[in-house]
Amino acid sequence: MKIEIKNITVNAKDKKEILKDFSLVINDGEVHAIMGPNGTGKSTLAKVLMGSFEYEVTEGDILADGKSILPLSVDERSKLGIFLSFQSPISIEGVSNTEFLKTAINSRREEAIGLYPFLELMDASLKDLKMDSSMMSRSINQDFSGGERKKNEILQMKLLKPSFIILDELDSGLDVDSLRICAENINQYLKENPKTSVLIITHYPRILEYLPLNYVHQMGKGKIVQSGDISLARKIEKEGYISENVISQEGYHE
Repeated sequence: MKIEIKNITVNAKDKKEILKDFSLVINDGEVHAIMGPNGTGKSTLAKVLMGSFEYEVTEGDILADGKSILPLSVDERSKLGIFLSFQSPISIEGVSNTEFLKTAINSRREEAIGLYPFLELMDASLKDLKMDSSMMSRSINQDFSGGERKKNEILQMKLLKPSFIILDELDSGLDVDSLRICAENINQYLKENPKTSVLIITHYPRILEYLPLNYVHQMGKGKIVQSGDISLARKIEKEGYISENVISQEGYHE
């Protein structure tokens, strides 16, 4: 899925401006990463792309394969193929993972998936992620560790089969082994679905070393202030962020 973010300005409900004249193009099959200090609008961007009611796009447009998604609700964007892996996945007591996933899959299908095909699909994905099958009968993320919650997000990704994936700090709370397992599953998904595009939000280059990364962007004060490749992420980790007042779009791709 090609995503075009065209000069958007975004306000929070209290009218505070979070993003200003923000633009980014992610072509089919591309993997982009966004880094930046806290408070620069990275997670806001993720939520705006997903259609969160917490924010208002006052200027600009967001296109998915050439069509504006601004009029679409969260569930309509999800059915279109947009997926957000949350920075801090919440738990929902009383709704099992199995119930949730089966309902979510069926919301995208004209005919409901049969029980056995669903169980077969889920079991294969659980094995890929090295997750215990007993987790599926538990309430969503109830008593899950941080790593289990993040694996559960990737499980949802594998079953829902999105065409644009947003990973909001997937690497936070993951140990080295869990990070590797999640990255391997993302890589396999991208190989099987080569037109799928990805936007990764992170503070660290560690996860970026595992993925087929095309571009790294640094955000500052609600917009992109420099762009490059994986070497930019390594430089940021070593030297810190450049001043938000330095605008350099060298390497920015449209």
